[in-house]
Amino acid sequence: MKPRATYRVQFHRNFTFSDALKLVSYFTKLGISHLYASPILMARAGSTHGYDVVDHGRVNPELGGEEGFRQLSSKLRENGIGVILDIVPNHMAVGAADNPYWLDVLEKGRDSIFANLFDIDWEPAQTILKDKLLVPLLGKPLAECLADGDITLIWDERLGKFAFAYSEHRFPLRKEDYALVMVGAATPSAADLSRYTDPSVLHDLLEQQNFRLAYWRNAGERINWRRFFDITSLAALRVEDDAVFEQIHATVFRLYSEGMIDGVRIDHVDGLADPEAYCRRLRARLEAMTPLRPDALPREPAVILVEKILAEREELPAGWDVDGTTGYDFMNAVSAFQHDGSSEEAFNRLWSSLSGRPADFECEELQARREMLETAFASALRGAAASFHRLDDQGMGSLAAFEQALSLLLVHFRIYRTYAKGDSLEPPPGPFFEQALAAAQAQADMQGALTLIAAVMRGDKAGPAAARAARHFNQLAAPVAAKAVEDTAFYRYGRLLSRNDVGFSPRRFALSPQDFHEANRKRQAAFPGAMLATATHDHKRGEDARARLAVLSEIPEKWEREVRAWFEMNAPLRPQGVGGGDEYQLYQTLVASRPFGLGDEGLSSFTRRLLAWREKSLKEAKLETSWAHPNPDFENAHAEFIRRILDPDHGFLSRLEKFSSLIAPAAALDSLATTILRYTCPGVPDLYQGAELWDFSMVDPDNRRAVDFHIREEMLNSAKPPSALLADWRTGEIKLALIARLLALRAAEPALFTGSYNAIESGSENVFAFVREAEGKVLLVAVPRLCADAAMRRSLPLPEEALGRDCSFPQIWKDKEWRNALDPQLPPLALFDNQPLFESLPAVVAVASA
Repeated sequence: MKPRATYRVQFHRNFTFSDALKLVSYFTKLGISHLYASPILMARAGSTHGYDVVDHGRVNPELGGEEGFRQLSSKLRENGIGVILDIVPNHMAVGAADNPYWLDVLEKGRDSIFANLFDIDWEPAQTILKDKLLVPLLGKPLAECLADGDITLIWDERLGKFAFAYSEHRFPLRKEDYALVMVGAATPSAADLSRYTDPSVLHDLLEQQNFRLAYWRNAGERINWRRFFDITSLAALRVEDDAVFEQIHATVFRLYSEGMIDGVRIDHVDGLADPEAYCRRLRARLEAMTPLRPDALPREPAVILVEKILAEREELPAGWDVDGTTGYDFMNAVSAFQHDGSSEEAFNRLWSSLSGRPADFECEELQARREMLETAFASALRGAAASFHRLDDQGMGSLAAFEQALSLLLVHFRIYRTYAKGDSLEPPPGPFFEQALAAAQAQADMQGALTLIAAVMRGDKAGPAAARAARHFNQLAAPVAAKAVEDTAFYRYGRLLSRNDVGFSPRRFALSPQDFHEANRKRQAAFPGAMLATATHDHKRGEDARARLAVLSEIPEKWEREVRAWFEMNAPLRPQGVGGGDEYQLYQTLVASRPFGLGDEGLSSFTRRLLAWREKSLKEAKLETSWAHPNPDFENAHAEFIRRILDPDHGFLSRLEKFSSLIAPAAALDSLATTILRYTCPGVPDLYQGAELWDFSMVDPDNRRAVDFHIREEMLNSAKPPSALLADWRTGEIKLALIARLLALRAAEPALFTGSYNAIESGSENVFAFVREAEGKVLLVAVPRLCADAAMRRSLPLPEEALGRDCSFPQIWKDKEWRNALDPQLPPLALFDNQPLFESLPAVVAVASA
């Protein structure tokens, strides 16, 4: 069943299949075609997201197990709703004692039947790790752990094995050492292990194992297996191996063949060795199972969506045989479209003035990439450099030269990865690689190493070793990009935080209507089934929070006067160590995420959420504190500053409320226009849980808070027309009503939303419009843009004289009889010149005969 519109749900032990089952009637009435489920396979106990899978072979019992999922899927199917499942082929959770495959590898090393499951370098440059696995999970150096008695040898009844115990972690003993440990005991549980309380004896036994325990701070420098980014509790998988591919997808394939799911979302596709081969193989396997699906289901191709960060001017490869991305690219485009590009220089000056940091994001990215390569990915960089150095049969550089050359290339690399495979017959590394190469060559002395790396990536030195080197480059480039850009530079660079989000390019301040039209046309032509997202479980701020900040781009002078007044007002409360850049980002976050109406209880809750955001933002920036090297005094100073300025007796809060109230109508207008665009542009709209009302959330875990579905059901059941809700827009009910109307229209006129897309001239720079045509009908969409002045003059709806009277549509559209698709209680739409378009609703969505 092809998706018409999806609803993303985050499953965890506090929101299970049983909880979702109770909401099927709500999902049905709302009008979605598919539930878009977070990962449901067996994850680490207590997981709040499901991406830490420990067993791909079963559905997570914390969520209700397979039986619970079958009940949910069947009930959804009865109501015409399918399921798209988020899957995690790139990595598994390791450590602790809950991943049987990982424990088997620790116990048996290379001889484990699961050794090929994980991406382990059994012959690294560090000879001490040959045929061993470095396990950097200790909270302090090994010698200290042994001296302090933190590591003990035990018989673990649950595992049925001897194991070294450290906190919640278990490291199984080699079977070869059982006789030594048992020394004649009749049963393992009867063994006298007291001699292993001696640190030196325990150390000698540890030295014989197939693993080496290490201090967690040494992971980046020494680790010899690939992780998910730099997270040592998540080990990367070798899904390119046939047996591994089948093992980790077996449950997914079975659920698909039995009609329990209709397709998948592939998490972090760029982490895989060969994304194209993986996607095509997955497509082939799912297609082979289509005839096995229940007869009642249509024989349509499975849905395959990829989580892929696309850089500016980068396009999803056409040969992957997927339906498209999960929508970060649309989220980026529609957000940039709501910004006024004419104020970019004003924001550059303001940011530099307040923070003392560069206005050019490039400077932040360069520095963050250097730091990540020197720390979190030092070992991976060394391993990748060695794979290129092994191909050097002409003495083009030392291993150190190759490491420096590769580092410089990655510092200047501006996409996640290439798809080159070290084979001249495969795709070339592409223009982004060539640009990085040119930048590196202009700075570096190690020209020979750069030349060989380029030759390998271009396919000039084909063979297994070259393919391995190209894979190492790509699987290093992706996590470096993620950690350096989104998880570091985004938290340092605060020019305007609405442009710092997952999949966004902070370099791009705004997007013109023409460029937004072009993005829609390209998606319609290449990936009409791609997802359209504006909020996700990974966003750094909610869709409506970003809309509030976008309004600031329209009022740069007013914003600068206000924020400088805040700096002055709060100066007496500012502890030493709170810098201007961090304070400016705090004020933006307050404007973006402040709930409507803050009573004492609401203020207390908001303050707690804000403090959690502040701690994470400071640690991710990695300037004065970090997760690896926390600085409690620095963090406490920031927390105290927040508490002081949010004290109602101080006066700042009331001033913040006044300014926020001023821009709120304009922000709501932007939000509603974005909602209209998400449901009418080419692609499949996704609704993130809870975002059918205003979404002012901050970064996770704030964006994964419990959703009050009861109030949403009540609002939906009231069935009030959107025009009756606009005056009371602060409740968010207008947003929910518009979504429901648009979903009903998509269900009633599905062809229109797969039909042609054509921009139309409205005659006004403040009105963005397009039409879609199919099967003798035409859909007209028009939304306001950059209307802050009009919206701030009075609340919504817009005053008649403010907007729309300067519109002049082409005669071909004026001659049609337009039915108002958003509110049937409104009269038919007549596109006369100088007629206000948005006096009753914040958008026009109308249908006529072609």
